[in-house]
Amino acid sequence: MNLVPDYLFDSIYTIDIERLRARGVTLLLADLDNTLIPYSQKLPTDDIRAWRDRLKAAGITLFILSNSRKPGRAKRFAEALGVPYMGHAGKPKPGGFRRAMAQMERKPQETAIVGDQIFTDIWGGNNAGVLTLMVKPIEFGTLFRRARYGVETPFRTRAKEGGTL
Repeated sequence: MNLVPDYLFDSIYTIDIERLRARGVTLLLADLDNTLIPYSQKLPTDDIRAWRDRLKAAGITLFILSNSRKPGRAKRFAEALGVPYMGHAGKPKPGGFRRAMAQMERKPQETAIVGDQIFTDIWGGNNAGVLTLMVKPIEFGTLFRRARYGVETPFRTRAKEGGTL
């Protein structure tokens, strides 16, 4: 049970895309809520679109891998962004990760996950054998989320800072 992310970043925008590609990553699985956008936001921003374009230019496919139970949320966002997606992914179970890689015809060594939660995104990514990139949550929100992030702190502090990707 490996709960330590490979790398820690302030946000998706501080990930060095060229270094990621140099490591052989061609598929970036991304959590949706609190990683790409706040829970209250429904559609991609211009910044997210520009980030997706930078990934694409580097030869990296963005794929939304979400546990959201809100009907249509991941689908609506991914379609508006023009990227593949999987809702109800079942993270941290590795099955959703494996199905996404199979759909995109990628191997674990070509895949990374970016997310804000240790117990879903990072644990699941480590179980699936992919590179795990942790970002700080966009917002802390509820008392439950604040407590969960507090419990995750020891694992976050053991990750490498993103500058060494």
